[in-house]
Amino acid sequence: MYRSILLAAGLLACALNDYAQTEGGLYTPRDVRIAYKKGTRSPDGQPGRNYWQNTGRYDIQITALPPDRNIKGTEQIDYTNNSPDTLKTLTIRIIQNIHRPGAARASAAGADYLSTGTIIDRFAVNGKDQPWTDQRNTTISLVKLPQPLLPHSHVQLAFDWHYTISKESGREGMLDSTTYYLAYFYPRVSVYDDYNGWDRINFTDYQEFYNDFNDYTLKVSVPANFIVWSTGTLQNTSDVLTPEFAQKMQASMTADDVRHIATLSDVLGKKVTTQNAVNTWTWTASDISDMTVALSDHYVWDGASVVVDDATGRRTSVQAAYNDTAQDFHQMAAFASHAIGWFSHNWPGIAYPFPKLTAVQGQADMEYPMMINDGTTDDLVFSRLVADHEIAHTYFPFYMGINESRFAFMDEGWATTLELLIGRTEIPVDSSEAFYKSFRVDWWINDPSMNEDLPIITPMENTTGVAYGNNAYGKPSLGYLALKDMLGDQLFAKALHTYMDRWHGKHPIPWDFFYSINDGSGMNLNWFWKNWFFSNGYIDLALKNVTPSKEGYDATVENIGGFDAPFNLKVTYTDGSTASFHQTPMVWSKGETTIKVSIPGSKKIKSVNLDGGIFMDADYSNNNWNSGQ
Repeated sequence: MYRSILLAAGLLACALNDYAQTEGGLYTPRDVRIAYKKGTRSPDGQPGRNYWQNTGRYDIQITALPPDRNIKGTEQIDYTNNSPDTLKTLTIRIIQNIHRPGAARASAAGADYLSTGTIIDRFAVNGKDQPWTDQRNTTISLVKLPQPLLPHSHVQLAFDWHYTISKESGREGMLDSTTYYLAYFYPRVSVYDDYNGWDRINFTDYQEFYNDFNDYTLKVSVPANFIVWSTGTLQNTSDVLTPEFAQKMQASMTADDVRHIATLSDVLGKKVTTQNAVNTWTWTASDISDMTVALSDHYVWDGASVVVDDATGRRTSVQAAYNDTAQDFHQMAAFASHAIGWFSHNWPGIAYPFPKLTAVQGQADMEYPMMINDGTTDDLVFSRLVADHEIAHTYFPFYMGINESRFAFMDEGWATTLELLIGRTEIPVDSSEAFYKSFRVDWWINDPSMNEDLPIITPMENTTGVAYGNNAYGKPSLGYLALKDMLGDQLFAKALHTYMDRWHGKHPIPWDFFYSINDGSGMNLNWFWKNWFFSNGYIDLALKNVTPSKEGYDATVENIGGFDAPFNLKVTYTDGSTASFHQTPMVWSKGETTIKVSIPGSKKIKSVNLDGGIFMDADYSNNNWNSGQ
């Protein structure tokens, strides 16, 4: 047995060593290497043979009685420890505590933001009440269990709690005196994962979230004439909606066109909900990372549906809830329906995984599973772009359980990329790319400050300002688009689907992504990952010279900024004709900082312009060559 163990260990060490030799200097942190040794992750990008993740079953009941701002809840959690570790302490996230005076947060908070946070009225473990003494101004609480939670066993937790909903919060809170958006409203067990242990990154209302995939039953009690929209599937339609409006909602779920489920006249006429003093709406969702809720007594309600899977004919219900005065939201169900269908059939080309999406007129421009909370604007193009971006998050981080707090480029970068790809089909390409450059690239490439050049791989909980914004959104998006340009659509799709299929419903980290794309493409792209994601580079290419050659001309191009970006050489000939020669990032794959690009043909060249398009250059003054003819 001992000899067999030594042999197996030796083979694993050899495999890791062989793989390390192909890394080309790609930094892999120690905790990830330990995960490879434990077999929970694999250096080819796959979940390891010993991969595990914990999960819970959440049974939550909340009461909201606007205009009363007091939100009350009870909750039972059946938490399963699938890890090989004995857990003596649980980490509980209570995100509403961000509103407490003195809580660590990324920006100043006014009186309308502050509250008492979540007050725990009762806490029990396996049916036995336990003292709750942690009332600190933090979103993280450590709970010592009466008995250790052994591997492959579970524990029952119970909470009674209440909080005062904030008047001004952005991502959640009061939208008006009788319209509430409830997000991050319940205590939850933090993620305990295979490579980093407990996720104890404190929420500061800046970086976003990291959640396990859980099963939920959520009951929301509200007064009559309040409509509730939530993550999940409504289980008791006939209990809360009158027959006419229950039928309208059901009809919208198979309709291609947008239907008015409830107009302003319907809502104000108190025709929509059953006339009990309090109605309890029951929602369920399985294998999902969060639940959020919107409720109002005056928001109107639209619905439609879209086929997301042609093979099965499966449809997704698309709904919108909004103030009748918000003109852009009158189009929102149609915008969302188009986006869900396009993402399902084009990029990323995976069927929308959920039965529903609801777009709520709010104030945050924020994504949640099956829900988006978007502000209203007078610019229909911009309103649509924001909706596209938030819906794109369905895949990253909700289809893939990404740690947004630490690796925001794995979700925001992809949502930004998908936002551009769909935008090119919704408005003229030139307009879409001009907006992308001004909104996502310009403020990075034209700011020479040191914070702009931090590597994308930098853990995001350690960044703010431009270091966070550009590393989460624009820079990684350009990296993904550069990869697409280099691989071509067919191979890019194959590689992307390799990654998504492997890590759907799991917790991928950057190295899982990098190595899955390598594996799916059949190429060692570590030079590319090192360049775009691990370096301090930026985009600055220079056209140094153009000289005659046997084939025509050679253009000498220098990579001053370091990022291996694609570019076009736009040629104007002396006879007035023009041509463009595209170069993918592959021209930089050998690590050279100066290359020669062949411009074939016998016609004499008058001038050459180096143009990166959306890959904006930090210095355009050295991007032109003129023969003087």
